[in-house]
Amino acid sequence: MNTFSRRGMLQGLAAVGGMLATQSVGSAAAVLPRRQQRPGWVEGRLTGAEAVVETLLAVGCECVYGIPGAQENELWDTMKTYGLPYLLVTHEFSASCMADAYGRSKGKPGVLCVVPGPGVTNCLSGLGEALLDSSPVVAIVGDVAQGEKYRPFQVHSLNQQELLKPVTKAVLTTRQVGEIPDAIRQAFALAVAGEPGPVAVVIPYTQLIDAGDFASAPLAPLALPFDEMAYQRALALLAPRRVKVGIYAGAGCLDFADALTALAERLQAPVATSVSGKGCIPENHPLAVGWGYGPQGTLTAERVFSQVDTLLAIGVKFSEVSTGFYSNPQKRHVIHVDAQAENLGRILRTDVCVHADAGLFLQRLLAEPAICRPKDEALIRQIAGFKAEERKLHATIQARCAVDPMQVMLALRRHLGEDALLFVDVTVSCHLAAEAYKVCRPRTWFTPADNQSMGWAVAASIGAQKVHPQRTVACVTGDGCFLMSGTELSTAGRENLPVKVFVLDDQAYQYMQRLQKPAYLRTTATILARLDYAALAKGFGVGYLEIASHDQLDTGIRAALAHPGPVLTRIVTDYSERKIRWVEAVRQRFTKELTAAQKLRFLARLGSRTLHPEQRLND
Repeated sequence: MNTFSRRGMLQGLAAVGGMLATQSVGSAAAVLPRRQQRPGWVEGRLTGAEAVVETLLAVGCECVYGIPGAQENELWDTMKTYGLPYLLVTHEFSASCMADAYGRSKGKPGVLCVVPGPGVTNCLSGLGEALLDSSPVVAIVGDVAQGEKYRPFQVHSLNQQELLKPVTKAVLTTRQVGEIPDAIRQAFALAVAGEPGPVAVVIPYTQLIDAGDFASAPLAPLALPFDEMAYQRALALLAPRRVKVGIYAGAGCLDFADALTALAERLQAPVATSVSGKGCIPENHPLAVGWGYGPQGTLTAERVFSQVDTLLAIGVKFSEVSTGFYSNPQKRHVIHVDAQAENLGRILRTDVCVHADAGLFLQRLLAEPAICRPKDEALIRQIAGFKAEERKLHATIQARCAVDPMQVMLALRRHLGEDALLFVDVTVSCHLAAEAYKVCRPRTWFTPADNQSMGWAVAASIGAQKVHPQRTVACVTGDGCFLMSGTELSTAGRENLPVKVFVLDDQAYQYMQRLQKPAYLRTTATILARLDYAALAKGFGVGYLEIASHDQLDTGIRAALAHPGPVLTRIVTDYSERKIRWVEAVRQRFTKELTAAQKLRFLARLGSRTLHPEQRLND
């Protein structure tokens, strides 16, 4: 009778594993990356994990953000074998924010890799941000065993596909190992087609260890939309010289900054942008007037666009945040151009909807001699004068103590180079930054506009620094946002990613206080804990600085930017009574839309609290 010891069993398993390793074709026995027989192809006998990695390399992936887990350890081990760069994060929310930052800063899909279950649910907010802000992302998502190896009650056995559908353009699921390369290629193509956004590829973990024979070719590029008939109607509206045209440009124009600027000069048209489109024309250009031409945006844009009768909106959605709760004024004529047909004519009364790629539209329009106008010196002088007045308003210090956040934005603009990347979080100061921080190059300004994911900028800036190692990357966040994702600074410390994080600290959710106090005469659940930022920075392994007054502002920011590694800078902030145009515009617009009964209820409550001061206790 044979007897087995624990040691003997382990020795036997090791021997079997060794034989499998030497016999398995396409296994990790060869630790060097495979040589492609044809550029861009994925060929030969490969495991599913090898097929994933070779496809990612073939489509130009430069970094994968995420956290390994049981269902994807095979994939992460293969990434290491093939030398595909990756960044371990502290939370899957950060992974999706970092992939989003890659997409925004590079203009091509960023990649994250997460396990099913909590890995998926943790990353949903960041994917939602990428979806609503039109950022290309590909999520490689593991799944539990399917097919013949399926068993009930597996760990993480949530319905990954249904969880992902609301926050992605598409969810692709592979049914067998041979489908992996084409699914990933399709995801990359869909992520940038039309309006960019996230696409998920769900792969059961059993397929990652299965092997198959592959011959996957690159996909043909997707055709760009262009509606010729609508274009001709738009041209007819733009051609007459008596027409005063204003251009409203969004993120869809970021890759066509030169063409957009040239069109503005041909038409002698002022250009305003959405908040996400800042940088698609240099904001120091004589025809650039800032962002959001309504009362929520820059004062210059509002004043100049009051004289515009024909609005040419290109590559832009009229979203709630960017329009200040739909405050952008209706113009006599509106032409709306967008690569996503579903975005056209949804908010304003629109004369012509042109379903077209922004680049193609600009190229065609620039070839039309009929649109050329003589230089409008009066308009240019007027814009320059309005900008000068606005600069004086911004430069006025309104803080009673500590640091005025508007001065922080101006100081950052003074000290950051034009090619530096600035990430601004969902702090009320993001609207001050949108007004005062002049963006002169495309894809250097980033903020979570339409999903308003707090903490996004901290993680996103670190992810961007990973793939832009030679560029300065800075982040402005509030103390509330920092609480959401500040632990990700440990990643910057571990990897020595020299990101510069500035925390505006007033120990409150200032954004909510601005919205609550006028409506309720008190604040609720807005006071935050007092943190020891110096101790946190030390624990995370990053440098630390503190700025507590205006006379420290320039020297403090210069010191932070000069620090060779990652650094956390606390800025003691006093918002005082500084008016924020976006907040004021939203409040006025919201009030106008209340019914008579709703207004009566608000007024009755305000009246009661005015008469009874004890009801006005904050928090």
